[in-house]
Amino acid sequence: MCPRALREALAHFEQKGELAKVKVILPVHLYGTPTNMSEIMLIANEYNIPVVEDAAESLGATINKKHTGTFGSFGVYSFNGNKIITTSGGGALISDNEEQIKLARKLATQARDDAPHYQHSMVGYNYRMSNICAGIGRGQMEVLSNRVDQRRANFERYQNIFKKIGWEVSYQIERAGVYSNRWLSAFYFDPEIFGEKFREDLRLFLDELNIESRPLWKPMHLQPVYEHCIYFGGDNNAERIFNYGLCLPSGSNLREDEWVRIEAGILAFSNKMS
Repeated sequence: MCPRALREALAHFEQKGELAKVKVILPVHLYGTPTNMSEIMLIANEYNIPVVEDAAESLGATINKKHTGTFGSFGVYSFNGNKIITTSGGGALISDNEEQIKLARKLATQARDDAPHYQHSMVGYNYRMSNICAGIGRGQMEVLSNRVDQRRANFERYQNIFKKIGWEVSYQIERAGVYSNRWLSAFYFDPEIFGEKFREDLRLFLDELNIESRPLWKPMHLQPVYEHCIYFGGDNNAERIFNYGLCLPSGSNLREDEWVRIEAGILAFSNKMS
């Protein structure tokens, strides 16, 4: 989330007398790299709007040694199968507001009243994680730091490969005080350096070698389901990153023989483009 675009959006709704429509600010720590929470929290506090952090991808990442998900009113983590640790599905909601967490627990367990029989004074949901899945997650929390080290090593290895073949590739830069978990190794291939078709040609080349890669996330304002919504962000950074960014294999369990194959594929593509 761009703080400038956030301020522009809030000023827009304030000018229209519709600031009350803004219920929450929801920044995302994309690909495990913390977003600019200091500026976002400054703006949120100025407008007195709660912040819910989407830290689904950033478990283990920090800003000045403070964990992502702990800056706003709430933080949300994902334990989906593709995340840095997993319970096979589900996630966690965190907050230092005890009353709100009690309410969340109640809503997640069918909003059952405190009675010996089933009684409901409000509508709830069955969002409970099973004890078995929770046990798996608690066990994996013990190796979280190892998983972060493995993902960061993946990112560093790609950078070394790019340096070896002379590619100037940058993305997910760690600002001062930021420590990314490098959940996903994602890179931006500047079209002014590499050309308009480079990213897609590389993706298709790797796909022919059965090496999976994919474009970066498609921005919300380009999704058909949100095409009717107003969008703030005139610099179009999100669109450029989507058009020219690529996610490369990033699993914690990549074997050395797989790395050899990935590096050989990238080198082969580089030689082809020379």
